[in-house]
Amino acid sequence: MKVGVNLINFGPGASPDSIKRWAQLTESLGYHLLMTSDHIGITPDVQGRYPAPFYEPVSTLAWLAGITSTIEIGTTVLIVPYRSALEIAKSFANIDQFSGGRVILGVGIGWAQEEFAGLGVEYKRRGAITNEYLEAIKLLWTQDRASYEGRYVSFKDVDTAPRPFRSPHIPIWVGGPSDAALRRAVRYGDAWHPIRMRMDWLKNTGIPRLNEIAQEEKLPVPALCPRVKLHVTGSPMPEGERVVGEGTLDQIHRDMAELEALGCDYVLLDTYLDDPEALRHPEDSWRVYAEMAEKVLDLGNQTVR
Repeated sequence: MKVGVNLINFGPGASPDSIKRWAQLTESLGYHLLMTSDHIGITPDVQGRYPAPFYEPVSTLAWLAGITSTIEIGTTVLIVPYRSALEIAKSFANIDQFSGGRVILGVGIGWAQEEFAGLGVEYKRRGAITNEYLEAIKLLWTQDRASYEGRYVSFKDVDTAPRPFRSPHIPIWVGGPSDAALRRAVRYGDAWHPIRMRMDWLKNTGIPRLNEIAQEEKLPVPALCPRVKLHVTGSPMPEGERVVGEGTLDQIHRDMAELEALGCDYVLLDTYLDDPEALRHPEDSWRVYAEMAEKVLDLGNQTVR
């Protein structure tokens, strides 16, 4: 099981220097993956949760590709309707080439209605737009000359070079807990990327429903690659009050072992606890990741200690 880090690319502690330090530290500790979040217009509904400065993820990934050498890089998650399908396909294919095949495209449909309005994208159609775009992106990544005719995107005889370094294409992780998101993961994704869930929900609801939908669609079950909240506490948290990755190191160790037993290909750790003021001190997160690497994870062998 590979383990990654959610790089905090927003808030009062974000800067080119801090982002570079995030990348260098996580790669030096042996983590396998570094992912960034996505917003473009920091409208009031975004600012309250993910405040400016916000470093746009696609350009940030291009920079990260040049200052790292082994760690995979990606998005958790790219809001698909914010950019055209052609733009997403081209930019991620280029970054995959620049990085030597280290890119993962994590995707979602978005939630910030004011940001959608500012970008001129129809909020109520975001799910349908995402589905079409993902279908079109996969064509652009796997054909030398691609054509697509849809309601929200159409193009004809587009020369796609350079295609992604990875074959057959860049892995797509689809986020979201709803049936629509699970069906999107099955139809268009290589992995399901649920975020901040309880273990009992994941085991008793999320995974069984994913399997049911895969059977309905007669398609393979996507890999399981969750993002979990990493919150280390001094004393144990009641099991009924915590999400995966929250509690003492012993509780978190048990969570990671259980995720490994469930067959997770990757687990992405996320130290953002919804407190923008805490973002002024990214070194607090770096200490937690170092402690996890020392006491909980065997990153070199891709397993739990």
